[in-house]
Amino acid sequence: MISLKLVRESPQSVKEALARRGQNAQRLDELLRLDEEWRGQKKQADDLRSKRNAMSLQIAEAKKTKQNTDETIAQTQKISSSIKELDGKVGALESQMDGILLYLPNIPDASVPVGKDETANVEVRKWGEPKKKNMDVMAHYELVGKLGIDFERGAKIAGSRFTILSREIARLERALVYYMLENAIGRGYAEYSMPYLANEKTVRGSGQLPKFAEELYTIEKDGLYLIPTAEVPLANLYAGEILAEEHLPIKVCSYTPCFRREAGNYQKDIKGMLRQHQFHKIELFKFTAPERSFEELEGLVNDAEAVLRGLDLPYRVIELCTGDIGFASAKTYDIEVWIPSQNKYREISSCSNCTDFQARRANIRYWKGGKPEFLHTLNGSGMAVGRTMIAVLENYQDAGGIAIPKPLQDFMGAERIEFRA
Repeated sequence: MISLKLVRESPQSVKEALARRGQNAQRLDELLRLDEEWRGQKKQADDLRSKRNAMSLQIAEAKKTKQNTDETIAQTQKISSSIKELDGKVGALESQMDGILLYLPNIPDASVPVGKDETANVEVRKWGEPKKKNMDVMAHYELVGKLGIDFERGAKIAGSRFTILSREIARLERALVYYMLENAIGRGYAEYSMPYLANEKTVRGSGQLPKFAEELYTIEKDGLYLIPTAEVPLANLYAGEILAEEHLPIKVCSYTPCFRREAGNYQKDIKGMLRQHQFHKIELFKFTAPERSFEELEGLVNDAEAVLRGLDLPYRVIELCTGDIGFASAKTYDIEVWIPSQNKYREISSCSNCTDFQARRANIRYWKGGKPEFLHTLNGSGMAVGRTMIAVLENYQDAGGIAIPKPLQDFMGAERIEFRA
């Protein structure tokens, strides 16, 4: 969450930063009003505590000389009652302020291009030569019957936007997972196997709650959520801890299924595997000192790009504008892979620097000059497995089947997947 101290000290700059994201400053004004009231009530409570403490010492001294202390004791009891009442008001104000802070997005970095929506995003670079669409290139969802892709049985078992992969395509998915994890490990990320369920505190710590509650699958009986991305548990790996500065940056990765209701994307990309309720992804995550976080972001993007370069899949890198970056992000690059059947690039990875936004929510700090300070967190897809497979199926397609990219051939034990008759 945004630092309340920053809001107090630089309200106008915070308003301007949020305005660049298209956010109304009304909530910030309400936060400032509540904070002023909170400080007033807290000061009254603290002053009364000091007075009560002083009177308690007087009572102790008076008792030593056997003086009557009934009146003073009665006064301290009234003061205690007032303190209790004030503490209740302070607690209620804190809850109201937290309610506002939890809904405020991160402040975009000054380097982020200003814009209302994706039309203002900036292309940073391209890699590879896109394969132009022609009549012989079939979309991945048109390959049903030719490959082990089954949408109908997936829908029968779980509903729309669930897919069954079998035989050589299931093996191709596994080969991609292995390749992506090995790429991450080779680049210094420690592999973690994380829970696929998370409690409310964990989901709030990463920034998904309360704002994106409608996008999450909930197990109400147990107070748990199916994770929408491994970012959720990874962001909370060190929740409530203070790390040693010399151990930073910490680089971790994890392969997990991801579960998303896609409530805000009704009727969007409904064909095929592009937008599923359940998909798989390798997540890259970093915990770093603030002064290095934007340098680490560039490295994170390069680590993710390496997957596509290794597979020889054309892609481009886009810097998102202020109106398109995610809720927790201060700066984001999207990596988009070429999809021949659509004759355009589609997002396959999103790499973000969340600065101290998640660290404040999850209370993750590091020792800086003998004092605990909030660190910065970064996350990125390295990659979304299903979308990478779509890119392989279309970019490596010919009339008779799918050529297998060289890095996957040893795992697959073959150089091609032939279409079924």
